[in-house]
Amino acid sequence: NVMAAALADDELKITRLFDAPPELVFELWSSPEHLRNWMGPDGFDCPVAEVDFRVGGKYRALIRSPESGDSWFGGVYREIRPNSRLAFTFAWDAGPSAGVETLITIDFASLRGKTAMTFHQTPFRSVEARDRHVGGWTSSFDKAAGYIQHLEQQERAS
Repeated sequence: NVMAAALADDELKITRLFDAPPELVFELWSSPEHLRNWMGPDGFDCPVAEVDFRVGGKYRALIRSPESGDSWFGGVYREIRPNSRLAFTFAWDAGPSAGVETLITIDFASLRGKTAMTFHQTPFRSVEARDRHVGGWTSSFDKAAGYIQHLEQQERAS
């Protein structure tokens, strides 16, 4: 389900297939209500997500875990193509990568009723910094997949 490609040391790419149409997967990234339900790796929750969803608009969010405490991050939307592409800057407020801005680009492609999401983040200052994000994003996307199932069960029930 998770594929990795040969990349430069300063970039991360994760391709993930979601059992949902691009409209829904895109909305997971654009709606603060949705973000609060899946953002952050396993063991983290996302109590705060503020989104000014327009090019030049800012977003800010908090992920929290009992072990790691509070981790704030945010950035600016650079490109918004509904249901097809999203690009935004990303930086942590504190910690080893504080203030280091990366660019995240996400492409959403329809594939037989599902969505192939290609997530790309660059440039990282080191391979270690990049590798710290691989597990976090992969775990977050696992939560997003579970959240999509939950939404579809709710829809079928109503």
